[in-house]
Amino acid sequence: MLSSLFTVATFAASALASWEGNINFQSPSLRHRSLGLDVPKIQKRQSLQARQAPANFTDSQLNFTHGVASGDPWAYSVILWTRLAPSLASDNSNVTVSGYVPVYSHETEQYIQASRHRVCATWKIASDPQLTKIVDSGTAYTTSDIDFTIKVEAGHLQPFTTYYYQFTQCGTNNRSPLGRTKSSPTDDDDTQQIGLAVYSCSNFPNGYFNAYGNAARKDHVDYVVHLGDYIYETSTGVLGRDPRATNPGRSIETLYDYRTRIAQYRTDLDLLLSHQNFAWIAVWDDHEEANNGYRDGFSAMNNTEQSFIQSGGVSVDQRKMNAVRAYFEWMPIRQVDMDDNLRIWRTFRMGKLMDLIMLDTRNYDRSITDLNWNTDYMYLIRNDASRSLMGSAQENWFYKELINSQKRGATWRIIGNQIVFSRVNISSWFGTLANPYNEDQWDGYQANRNRTFKTMYDYGLNNNVMLAGDSHANWVSDLVWLDEHQYNPATGEGSVGVEFAGTAVTSTGFGGTISSANNQSRYLVRDNTELQWNEGYYRGYFELHIGKDRIDAQYFGMPTVATRNPLEISLGNFSVMNGANHLTRPVAGGVVESGSIQTGSVQMTNLTYNTMNGTWAVRNDFNQMFITYPRA
Repeated sequence: MLSSLFTVATFAASALASWEGNINFQSPSLRHRSLGLDVPKIQKRQSLQARQAPANFTDSQLNFTHGVASGDPWAYSVILWTRLAPSLASDNSNVTVSGYVPVYSHETEQYIQASRHRVCATWKIASDPQLTKIVDSGTAYTTSDIDFTIKVEAGHLQPFTTYYYQFTQCGTNNRSPLGRTKSSPTDDDDTQQIGLAVYSCSNFPNGYFNAYGNAARKDHVDYVVHLGDYIYETSTGVLGRDPRATNPGRSIETLYDYRTRIAQYRTDLDLLLSHQNFAWIAVWDDHEEANNGYRDGFSAMNNTEQSFIQSGGVSVDQRKMNAVRAYFEWMPIRQVDMDDNLRIWRTFRMGKLMDLIMLDTRNYDRSITDLNWNTDYMYLIRNDASRSLMGSAQENWFYKELINSQKRGATWRIIGNQIVFSRVNISSWFGTLANPYNEDQWDGYQANRNRTFKTMYDYGLNNNVMLAGDSHANWVSDLVWLDEHQYNPATGEGSVGVEFAGTAVTSTGFGGTISSANNQSRYLVRDNTELQWNEGYYRGYFELHIGKDRIDAQYFGMPTVATRNPLEISLGNFSVMNGANHLTRPVAGGVVESGSIQTGSVQMTNLTYNTMNGTWAVRNDFNQMFITYPRA
């Protein structure tokens, strides 16, 4: 009898662990009542309905539909992700929490085709690709309530070490692809070198995500940093006719919409390859929710009754809730704060070498931005002291992180944010204007930028490196508090750091020919003395190679994203030395492939590297080229 009770208790504990093992049952926030899942109700449905009614799918129909992913590496643990589902498609429920419904579950919509039995997967992580030296393993359940996603935390890792992992459907030989990941250094490790591949702005209908695959094939970095616009909410093309048409075929607003759009992006083979091979550190920009988002709305959706009616009964808050839930379900990220469902800002301390501070300058608590109809008003209030890109809680946390980073002895402060930090006078785009700035960037929040600069200068913070995406162009600048500190553009003296901003994976840049794009870059470099290089023709990414003595930034352009191919062109290489706080002169060694540089020359070579076979060639046939790949 005692043995039987022990067996039952052990089974119950194991089952509970399997439910709790899937982080997505707590995501995006267990304590935020409007977003929390009613796990006991889901458990009850699984135990009762499976006996009372036939299942709406069988275990033989289950597949790992979207590969594997890992992310948010810590020294002793990392997040692992997969999806084990009966279909590529997400459940067509748009159920939301309202009224007196306390928490989210599929029972809030009685007719939903909710999964009537749990889906079960085991997982293991090992130090060898054969998965014989296992360091952690577990079991996790999933259901339609979380779109059949599985997200677990693998522990017992050693710092800054490569691992391999795999999921298996319980009781079968149905296995996911083999994934590779890497833990981070401990806070006080004497790590000498870390490599990052930095991305932003991947728009599915604009082309193929070749940039993701190129860094994976070269395999020169340790982690991937994504600065946002992982998806876009707008719609382009016709499904069944256009190869990169968006699904759904409309601007997304509902929970089903956001899940379906992310799932479609995760069918791109180069994106799958990147997720499979690297631990990602990601934040969102605006398009993961909607264009030009701020605390109370978006450019195409105001927080008004009229907007609510036009959107079919979806409010701004509900749309944010839908987007946030889908993002946390599908991305390999941790819960940052269980009391704060919108918080994604966080810090990764990687030895004494660097602190990677990831911000949210869009959705958390941003003051009103340029919504297209209020541009002149935004210019008038651009320097109001109360305006913030981050909100007071995040802003004060950010300044403390910068100060504490230097106090603890980190060599570099790498700041991942969404939008270009440096001043950018864009009057050359439109002629002489009363408002020469983009108010949706830091230029529209000058007091917030000044407070950031003041913290850096007053506390003597060295080796600050801002990263940015969003603009669909490349920008390399010294960080200068203009009009407050003397700056010598020839030497960089007076700067407090550097900014590396990258172009888009596929989203449209300056457009036109390479000649016209480079002409535009010349105007921008002319009108902004701290801007050392600008380029807006190529789609691509950049790599940061961070060492104790220096950081090297290598920019790469994709010759074409109209086809899937493994080709890239080196656009320019930039360095900053430890303690210099400005770009090394001559900038880029005085030569870049494209764009415009303050001092130096543009020498277009079209020298193209094939990341699949490691060969170089001068190519001019990009529009006709199509390369066939093995499946990732």
